Amino acid sequence: MKFSLELDHLAVVCRSIEEGVASVERALGVGMSPGGKHDVMGTHNALLSLGPDVYLEAISVDPAASPPDRNRWFNLDNHAGPPQLANWVCRTDDIATALDAAPEGTGTPMALARGELAWRMAVNETGKLPFDGAMPALIQWDTDAHPCQTLPDVGLRLHSLDVFHPEASGLLEAFPALKTLGSVTVRRGPGKRLVARISTPGGMRALP
Repeated sequence: MKFSLELDHLAVVCRSIEEGVASVERALGVGMSPGGKHDVMGTHNALLSLGPDVYLEAISVDPAASPPDRNRWFNLDNHAGPPQLANWVCRTDDIATALDAAPEGTGTPMALARGELAWRMAVNETGKLPFDGAMPALIQWDTDAHPCQTLPDVGLRLHSLDVFHPEASGLLEAFPALKTLGSVTVRRGPGKRLVARISTPGGMRALP
């Protein structure tokens, strides 16, 4: 089975979008851009470029939206506490084939669109991805449009992403394609944790 796999974006989950934006801006020293709403999930986000092909989103429950008839993605229904870099998303050119190779529970494709953007994202019923969310969500962009093309370049570049989990070797065995991601390291740790190292105009910063 052949499919491409690249890091697409990072997700900071938060109780409110205002809290998430403030946390990211404080950590990285630059302003975020408005994102949009995901009506089917009852969420909304704000965005930040991390280079020409990777971006970051702060995402939270949208208090103005109707509650969805399913669990929200990124385990947002169970999020409590301060904003946290909790999930990562990889894009592929063949989401069906990628899901066939992915661990059980990675989800099924859901078609979504906003403005010029159209994509399919794998979403599971529980809202929580395998390996306590250390497994990335999978996305396939169905148009040439991508958020990175319209986000302002504020001088940030993703240097590396470390994905920690007690069963890191099991995750890599369950989805070997992760070994091909040059800027991402999946490694053993006492608990599930993501740490992004980002070059900023003020120097290298870590976003946990």
